[in-house]
Amino acid sequence: MRSIVNPQLRLRQCAYYLLRSTLALAIIPPAVAQTPPAAFEVASIRRAPPDTDPMTGHWSFPGIGRFNATHVSLARLIQLAYNIDDSQIANQPRWLETSLYDVDAKPEAGVHLSLEELRPRLQNLLQERFHFSAHMETRSSRGYALVIAKDGPSLTPTKGDHFPGWRTNVSSGHMRGVNWSMPWLAQYLTSAAGFPVVDQTGLTGSYDIGFDYNPKPDADSPLPSLDVALKQATGLLLKPQKVPVETLVIDSIDEVPTAN
Repeated sequence: MRSIVNPQLRLRQCAYYLLRSTLALAIIPPAVAQTPPAAFEVASIRRAPPDTDPMTGHWSFPGIGRFNATHVSLARLIQLAYNIDDSQIANQPRWLETSLYDVDAKPEAGVHLSLEELRPRLQNLLQERFHFSAHMETRSSRGYALVIAKDGPSLTPTKGDHFPGWRTNVSSGHMRGVNWSMPWLAQYLTSAAGFPVVDQTGLTGSYDIGFDYNPKPDADSPLPSLDVALKQATGLLLKPQKVPVETLVIDSIDEVPTAN
């Protein structure tokens, strides 16, 4: 026999399934909006004259609300942007250290440009204006592990008067600064030692550090060598060994920036 369906019942069933479908569509979350990368509001980049002395290069301190760099190479800007040392940059074109630039960049209102605020904006500037592209690799390299000496560390906790990594005098024969974490110290020791230095102290504080050393061990000097001066001043040692080094490998970069 042919079944007979009550028309009102079928109408209620259709309304029920329509309501379920509407509710299912309503609870599907909207697409998550992509946050645009941090970028300077306006930036001017000019090449310095060919005869410019690279020793005159400098950049403004973080936190002043504007970034100015004068007579600096792209190698230095990359180091600042990615918080790495020169030894951590691979596949460098010859001109990366010798071509110099002047940069004047302003962030959006309300941004004071701490180091944490500056770095992503500087990375974006390199990518947009120099078509900079790179990737990270972990490479094994001859270097040093920064470790605690047998008698323990002798470090002065920082007073916190300056931003982290403040350099009072980090140059040939001098290692002085305030508010340094151990990774900061390892980074500065890398330049002084000539090989990568990796922090393996396990120390998590920040310290004020200052000592002088003989940058040329063969030269006649009353100052101790770097490793001896480091131990005397901090109770830390440089232990020679193969170390893993996070290396920024350049894929492409233009020497001439795009127009302002």
